Amino acid sequence: MRHMLGGAFMLAVLLAACGDREAALPPPVADSVTVRTVEQGTLVGFSHPVNEAHVWRGVPFAAPPVGDLRWRAPRPAAGWEGTRESLSHGTWCTQIRGRLDDGSSADAIPVGEIMGGEDCLYLDVYAPKMTAEAAASAKLPVMMWIHGGSNVWGRAEQYDPSAFVAKENVIVAVVQYRLGPMGWFAHEALRESAATPDDASANFAILDQIGALGWLAENAARFGGDPGNVTIFGESAGGHDVATLLASPRAAGKFHKAIIQSGSFRSVTLEEAETGSSQASGPISQILVGDKQTAEALRAVPVEAIYDAYAGSKDTEDWEPPRIIEDGIIVPEGGLMAAISNPETFNAVPVITGTNRDETKLFNLLDDRLVRWRFGRIPKARNEALYEAVADYQSRMWRVSAVDDPARAMTAGGHGEVYAYRFDWDEAGKAYGADFAKLFGAAHSIEIPFVFGQFRFLGDADKWIFTGKNEPGRLALSSAVMAYWAEFARTGAPGNGGEPGLATWQAWSSDAAVPNILILDSPADGGARLVASQETARSVAADLFADPFLVESGLTCTVYAATAYWNPDLAAHNAGACPGPQPAASGAE
Repeated sequence: MRHMLGGAFMLAVLLAACGDREAALPPPVADSVTVRTVEQGTLVGFSHPVNEAHVWRGVPFAAPPVGDLRWRAPRPAAGWEGTRESLSHGTWCTQIRGRLDDGSSADAIPVGEIMGGEDCLYLDVYAPKMTAEAAASAKLPVMMWIHGGSNVWGRAEQYDPSAFVAKENVIVAVVQYRLGPMGWFAHEALRESAATPDDASANFAILDQIGALGWLAENAARFGGDPGNVTIFGESAGGHDVATLLASPRAAGKFHKAIIQSGSFRSVTLEEAETGSSQASGPISQILVGDKQTAEALRAVPVEAIYDAYAGSKDTEDWEPPRIIEDGIIVPEGGLMAAISNPETFNAVPVITGTNRDETKLFNLLDDRLVRWRFGRIPKARNEALYEAVADYQSRMWRVSAVDDPARAMTAGGHGEVYAYRFDWDEAGKAYGADFAKLFGAAHSIEIPFVFGQFRFLGDADKWIFTGKNEPGRLALSSAVMAYWAEFARTGAPGNGGEPGLATWQAWSSDAAVPNILILDSPADGGARLVASQETARSVAADLFADPFLVESGLTCTVYAATAYWNPDLAAHNAGACPGPQPAASGAE
């Protein structure tokens, strides 16, 4: 995939003018019932004002990666004296302010400017309400959420899993990690000056996530969690990071299940990362320090200069984000797909992987070639049939690379505990003549509110997407999604979510006749149901080139180019039918 921006970012861009942001929750107040003692000291959190959950915000899980610790593996967090009030989220990791942040605590920072800081390795913990004595013996499943945002944007503050925690009796930790060039950076001088083997990695953000898992192993039991039952889950870039942790030998034994929501299994070589060829911005380190190719010089460069050199432009929407780097330390040489093909070369735990049916509608809604905007605010597809076709083929290819191909690779390698889904909810409302059920559909990131049971998620857009009319259906679907996710975290098999009325989710099968993918939808559109469905790049290409609408309208190559831009694997099946990307030497399925 070309871009994997967190979905909330783009949707808020689109609809910020449509309504008023809902009133914020009251400021948290320290609650003595939440006093807990972790390895670093004693902290106190608060009781959630709406849901039956306790919350601890801004808990440090590692030392600040500043000064000599920039571009090194995270070090243990320092201890503190007295009782630390964990009422506020930690500092955001360094990122560029986007338009989503209107109405947030970033208001004072102009759009396009740098915000956050390098001292950002904090997590938030959510747990069902219980005393410290009860927590000591609760042994609840622990789930660590890794946020999306192209690995250049996002923070813990955006997510509130308290409803999920209260309903399903699980512990959820929302982790922050270094972003952009602070989280992914390759240079020979950094490897030569490594104080530990992990310092020689280029995937510092993945090391942060591994560090957070280490912190949870030591401290989850203080909040009621079972450190021997940890599930990692994430969406978009967060899903990409989950896939990376599955492939990373450094993460072995640190988690026990994994959920990938609209993720990716792509990576770049160390050479591509070091020369800048994967970033379209030239040799980054040379731009930064000229002839001073030393670790000290690199670590002394101001953050602003790093971003100026790395991005070329401070526009998050146009920035080609960092990629997972095959450094031979955190990510095996050969990449993620090669690693997961053999259970002996990856962390073979039970896996859920899935996508949304209309992933790319989130992005296509901003494409002037596909959508026009009346009065600069109200979107309308220029050609509805073309709009649907582009999204359909692009999203099917996303599914191929994020679900079918990885599932085939894992099962062919002997790993049978793989579960696949497709999220189909498309009942959004209307606003000023714009039909978001069609324009937005089951777009990228729309499943997140259903996972967390929290529909105060998209800011000003909430009232148009999540309406009173669609409330009964979406609440029923959300309840089902939460049940499946939690049952998977408890047992490693989602089954029927522990609810007899739900369909039993079977593991993936490469037999095309066997139901192997769970469709997640509202009761009015069929509910949760298992179907037999397989996708390959070959089958998507076959449908695209034979599509009657595209053939008759002369738009076949237009849709092919738009789809191959998002997923170059399609080029293996072009066979010269269209200009642009042509087949590789050996065609991939």
